[in-house]
Amino acid sequence: MTAITTPPAATERAAAPGKQPDQNNKLRAWATRAPLLPALVFLIVVTQLPFVATLVISLFDWNSLYPDAREFAGLANYAEVLGDSDLRNSVWTTILLTVTVVLVSLVLGLLLALLLDRKFKGRGIVRTLLIAPFLVVPVAAALLWKHVLFNPEYGLFNGLLSYVGGPQPDWISEMPLMAVEASLIWQWTPFMMLILLAGLQSRDHQQIEAARVDGASDWQIFRHLTLPHLRRYLELGALLGSIYIVQNFDAVFTLTSGGLGTANLPYTVYQTFYQAHENGLASAAGVLVVIGSLIIATFALRVVSSLFREEVSR
Repeated sequence: MTAITTPPAATERAAAPGKQPDQNNKLRAWATRAPLLPALVFLIVVTQLPFVATLVISLFDWNSLYPDAREFAGLANYAEVLGDSDLRNSVWTTILLTVTVVLVSLVLGLLLALLLDRKFKGRGIVRTLLIAPFLVVPVAAALLWKHVLFNPEYGLFNGLLSYVGGPQPDWISEMPLMAVEASLIWQWTPFMMLILLAGLQSRDHQQIEAARVDGASDWQIFRHLTLPHLRRYLELGALLGSIYIVQNFDAVFTLTSGGLGTANLPYTVYQTFYQAHENGLASAAGVLVVIGSLIIATFALRVVSSLFREEVSR
């Protein structure tokens, strides 16, 4: 018998169709990503280049009042920042402010979300009114609380207390940190409410109805079905809220100007840069704030990705 051999050219032609789909997929992938390249370049120029410049400045002993007297200091600025008592106090204030605002906002947001998850007349109007505080500009919200609510002479709180013969406290002077926390809680509760309301509306209602048929009470349904389902949404709200509160500057600057023990990390960086004119120290403190925010953001992205995976798997 004569062996039949396939010419090399025929073999190449037979293999070519298998390579063609891979090349088409690569071209299609690049064509899909190409419109995003300008946005990516813009993002790098606007965010990453200034951060690199800040990182470089943080390695120098540089006072803006003496711009020609700058010297390379290495990591000395970071050592001074970490050893500064004012910075340690601002770190503790930042942690306390963040934990308080996030936890209270989550609890209030959960209660409001449970309320709006029920059907009642005027629910759309109530939802719009409850969302409104989150849409207010942060500086305007702080000014609203400072002058309209907290003012000891003509503020709403003292006006209501005067009708019942109550005390007339100077809210910001006597309770400075609580005043800042109240302003931020008022503004961030609607954000938590929206996230948790989305989680409530994504529940499996057939499972809830089956639990009701089996005789489960409302508290048992909330504890064993609703709360486990909302875990990811609670984590997401807590992480996103923490990222913002850690970097918050508006409320502290507007209400107390960083006084009375309310100076947080961003305000301390501002104070070091604009009042002490220490560019190197301020840049080092700013880099540490960014690193802390990136750590929190990493956890936030993991929670978001896991949440999306759960939704896709259903």
